[in-house]
Amino acid sequence: MLMRRKFLKLAAGALAVPVCSNFASAQPYPSKPVRLVVGFPAGGTGDILARLLGQWLQARLGQAFVIENRPGAGSNIAAEAVVKAAPDGYTLYWSSPSNAISATLYANLSFNFIRDIAPVAGVTSGPLVLVVNPSVPATTIPGLLAYAKANPGKLNMASNGNGTSSHLAGELFKMMTGVSMTHVPYRGGAPALTDLIGGQVQVMFDLAPSSIEFIRSDKLRPLGVTTAMRSGILPDIPTVGDFVPGYVVSAWHGIGAPRDTPTEIIAKLNNAINATLADPAIKARLAGLGGVALIGSPGDFGKLVADETEKWAKVVKFSGAKAD
Repeated sequence: MLMRRKFLKLAAGALAVPVCSNFASAQPYPSKPVRLVVGFPAGGTGDILARLLGQWLQARLGQAFVIENRPGAGSNIAAEAVVKAAPDGYTLYWSSPSNAISATLYANLSFNFIRDIAPVAGVTSGPLVLVVNPSVPATTIPGLLAYAKANPGKLNMASNGNGTSSHLAGELFKMMTGVSMTHVPYRGGAPALTDLIGGQVQVMFDLAPSSIEFIRSDKLRPLGVTTAMRSGILPDIPTVGDFVPGYVVSAWHGIGAPRDTPTEIIAKLNNAINATLADPAIKARLAGLGGVALIGSPGDFGKLVADETEKWAKVVKFSGAKAD
């Protein structure tokens, strides 16, 4: 708790420090390409969003933002690479709920995410969607709860893998409702969706952009979105929280930097990201992917990371989830 308070204090002050003379007299930042490290494979939702942001920032700041994919270990391989990088603003990290989950899921990390990654800015937040195979005799969340309670052990819940957002979103649902569903982890979303559509598993909490075409073609039935508000890409689908009060899960993304990165660089990046996200065309592009812009200060994003880390610690402990 002491570390969390210290982190929030540092994050809140990131925009308050005036530009020092050394920075002002140095070569303007950025003066060379910036590396944005992503802990997921190319082609996934997080990677697509990171590449879009990189293009937008390149147009705004005049230097290339090069995406470096370093998947593995719940995105910890990528995070560790950034923790060890020079704190000069030329290596940035694509943050996600995986980092908040990993803080508890992995017992022997060589770094502390809250301590070692400075928050720069939030980027976007979007829903997961609770989807079922159409063979499941439930068209609403109350119907699913009734069916699960009447048929304990009959529902298999797919996920993108142990400790992923899709896994922990399901564990939170189980924790808050008391229903029994058997977790079946996959190595990625694509094979999980394939088996969900084929009926080998019956339930999944999936990123909305991944499921949307299967929902539109009636191969999957959506029962609820996990965010506090309905999603623009699924406007007719209620929230899970409408039936499970207090249930909220968001697939958020943001930018971090190595600890001790100059606050002036963090401030410049934060301003550029916020200005980018305020552009109506970019807001529309994010909305098409099911997301909303997370415009705010480094302190706002730091608070989100700290709150999410605290939240998912409880769910990891409840579920008994273990890292692969």
